[in-house]
Amino acid sequence: MKIFFRLAALQGAVTGLALLGASSWAQPGAVTPVRGGTLHAIVQPEPTVLTSTVNNGYPNGVVSANVYDGLLTYDEALNPQPGLAERWEVSPDGLRLTFHLRRGVKWHDGVDFTSADVQYNVMEVWKKVHSRGRITFAPVESVETPDKYTAVLKLAHPSLVILSALNAVESQLLPRHLYEGTDIYKNPHNLAPVGTGPFKFKEWRKGQYIALERNPDYWDSGKPRLDRVIFRIVPDAASRAAALETGDVQYAPFDAVPQADVQRLRDNPELVVSTKGYDWQSQYVFLEFNLRNPILAKREVRQAFAHAIDTRALVDTIWYGLGKPATGPVPSTLRQFYTQDGVPTYRFDRAQAERLLDAAGYPRKADGVRFSIFQDYQPFNEAFKFQAEYLRQSLKAVGVDVKVRNQDLAGFVKRVYTDYDFDINTGQWSPYLDPQIGVIRQYWSKGISAGVPWTNASGYSNPELDKLIEAAQVEGQAGKRVKLFHEFQRVVQKDLPVLPLFEIHHFTVYSKKLHGVSRAPDGGFASLKDAWLQP
Repeated sequence: MKIFFRLAALQGAVTGLALLGASSWAQPGAVTPVRGGTLHAIVQPEPTVLTSTVNNGYPNGVVSANVYDGLLTYDEALNPQPGLAERWEVSPDGLRLTFHLRRGVKWHDGVDFTSADVQYNVMEVWKKVHSRGRITFAPVESVETPDKYTAVLKLAHPSLVILSALNAVESQLLPRHLYEGTDIYKNPHNLAPVGTGPFKFKEWRKGQYIALERNPDYWDSGKPRLDRVIFRIVPDAASRAAALETGDVQYAPFDAVPQADVQRLRDNPELVVSTKGYDWQSQYVFLEFNLRNPILAKREVRQAFAHAIDTRALVDTIWYGLGKPATGPVPSTLRQFYTQDGVPTYRFDRAQAERLLDAAGYPRKADGVRFSIFQDYQPFNEAFKFQAEYLRQSLKAVGVDVKVRNQDLAGFVKRVYTDYDFDINTGQWSPYLDPQIGVIRQYWSKGISAGVPWTNASGYSNPELDKLIEAAQVEGQAGKRVKLFHEFQRVVQKDLPVLPLFEIHHFTVYSKKLHGVSRAPDGGFASLKDAWLQP
């Protein structure tokens, strides 16, 4: 543990400044970057707020990461690099994490950014409001501010996860002077954000666009290069593809066009289709069961569902090969934590699914139907809608009648995470660099928090698993911690409150005239401060 912390501190203090710009790149043969111009981008679906702190759905992050900064950034090897913190150290016992902040940084309204902002965000925002942060930063007991440019996090126990969770989308720094003493969830600046980032918020025309303009006082000298970025809301998938093909839009992250169009866009000499920029999330697509439903509370029923779904065919048919079948909630991209040793697998086997459903006490009735349930899906793009139909047909084949409900993102979030009014829900999930950040909140009983999106919606509670999770959170030895996460995978894949379906390969489409697109592991969320348009 001490080795890990010392290496991380050394990277930040010694090599970080030299690597600060390593996460961006220009097209082969690119000339000197050009200043000015307006980038037209697509964000779909429309964000619900413009900070990922109160709702970390990816559309919110795609826009707000341009307005806010984080304490750290990450290079292509997933190592922490300087952000608003120029350097950092960790005490030998792992109980004090000290950040040395940049001087002269200002909020967009002209107020100085100081260590008091860090203190407020850690203690009042990340620990209390952020759905993942309340777990990640739980060990932080206090934040000392010995001066305006030093923030010291005092920990109850060593925590190996914190340095993996400090970028501009995961742990955004909100202005203390505009949030302190308010209801953070209802603060008006959630819709009109004030950050320290490369772009300032200008305007949000609901249903049309979100406009950002260049921050002339940005701390990273010479950036951003663009004068403005217009994030356009284009509900129709065909129109999004057409806008890219005609050049009306030059940038579209996170699968903004149907997977069916990807090959055609790849063949377009004016466009680039890239899958870089998404390893930081390592997302997978899942099916989650509501265990409050007495039928779905039976493990045999959940295991039957797993056998009834051909995940390879799902990827190839609906997602055009942009993914690989999952073996559990820890994706294979997280090599340090991933295992298949002793982890139950569920091969596609409809006969076995039928046997399990019979044994669970749900034989086919005269009409061939065993029982009926509703399916809700995250409406992020058309593929999720088509996937819902694929799953409906897969379960129909074993006698389960599934009714698919369509709704916008706000309706989905309320139904699933506030009202718990669902039977099964499907969507994508983000483990991030460490399972403690993204995975455990879908399984930990303490992750059940009505009204908080992207937490444990199934109602799953297993004391044995809770002990594993809580042991991993305080374990200071990396090897022991990895073993705990291996056992975690074995337990949850047996219980199956959530069925991971496949690891998703996201993609970005952009114009070849656009240079400086981030290729960092979190590039899909990264700011566009390095981007510039070739005339």
